[in-house]
Amino acid sequence: MEHISKYLTMDIKLSCYEDKLFKSDLIFEDHMLIWFISGETKIIQADTTSIFKTGDIFLIPRNQLATIINCPKNGLPHKTVVMHLSVERLKKFYQKIDINSNLPFENKIYHFNNHPLLESCMASVIPYFDLEGDFPEDLASLKITEAISILRTIDKNIDRVLANFDQPGKIDLIRFMERNFMFNMPMEKLGYLTGRSLSTFNRDFKKHFNTTPQKWLTEKRLELAHYYLIQKKKKPTEIYLEVGFEDLSHFSFVFKKKYGVSPNQLVCLEN
Repeated sequence: MEHISKYLTMDIKLSCYEDKLFKSDLIFEDHMLIWFISGETKIIQADTTSIFKTGDIFLIPRNQLATIINCPKNGLPHKTVVMHLSVERLKKFYQKIDINSNLPFENKIYHFNNHPLLESCMASVIPYFDLEGDFPEDLASLKITEAISILRTIDKNIDRVLANFDQPGKIDLIRFMERNFMFNMPMEKLGYLTGRSLSTFNRDFKKHFNTTPQKWLTEKRLELAHYYLIQKKKKPTEIYLEVGFEDLSHFSFVFKKKYGVSPNQLVCLEN
């Protein structure tokens, strides 16, 4: 896979995928502002699936679990400009701004498709990637501050996301796992998102589910795959990534071990 990332600074990059497909399960520690130059991305979350294409601009809030599938499109690479809006930077930005700190946080991806102000801001950094030597940090900071200001101008409710600096608190483990079992995350990250240390996460998981996290996750993913194949009439190649498997052959192996037939054989039997 050919993946090229050019960095102006650690907070601004130009990302390019030349290969057919790249899939990753991610949780971002920073808010991510992304502008599509070319290609296509499918973002799968617990409750929704979004598809982004050329010209789209969107904001992924931090601490959101997602499966991200990047693809080239129409003979062009998957190419994006990405800005990290870190908690540290946002705290400095909001120091002298009076806002309502009790605004409820909305857990969603924010779309700003083809907005001229925001697109102009993101496009303005493109020429800088061809410069030799280090890019001045103060100039990069100005571009990110400009982007934050534009976001606040075009969405009056965006403060509830950007100015929310809370860390995840302890939440219902059963509900969280039932909604997010398809994401491949280290157990430490799952513990963090549920407000637990790794040891507490493992102890609570055993108490609630009476098995190990990995065994439970595999079972849930296979059950979802079986549902997609039988009820939704989907093909194995269409669903193995979405249900949480990284490799098609491994998916086929564990599926056959559980159900006695491979995914392809099950599809043939149903047809």
